[in-house]
Amino acid sequence: METSCDQDGPWDVYLKSCPCRDVLDLLANKWTALVLGALARSPHRFGELRWAVDGISQKMLTQNLRTLERDGFITRTVYPTTPPTVEYALTKMGAEVGAHLIALSSWSQANFDRIRDARSTYDNRTLEPVT
Repeated sequence: METSCDQDGPWDVYLKSCPCRDVLDLLANKWTALVLGALARSPHRFGELRWAVDGISQKMLTQNLRTLERDGFITRTVYPTTPPTVEYALTKMGAEVGAHLIALSSWSQANFDRIRDARSTYDNRTLEPVT
């Protein structure tokens, strides 16, 4: 049984030493899902993304965009205007993973009533002492 990952694989996210866990951490982040979802609609400038992803701070958006660009999920294009215009867009890989995250977001919205009911049932249960 493989107990660690090295730089050439095999990749196994269930092993704590696997470097692909960083990617899983990034993709499991709510801000990543929302940013990729917004960019799936169309390329955006920074301010447009901040408006599209309500609640994200400038710092968090900046960090997310840098990581997404570094990992190859988005491109950053600077246009020679005054002041410079910067636009973010999905790469092919970003569109591929974005489709999964959009599906997860859609599922969350479609099933939120069920989740809310489950939370209410859990929160309102009466725990009987063990006899």
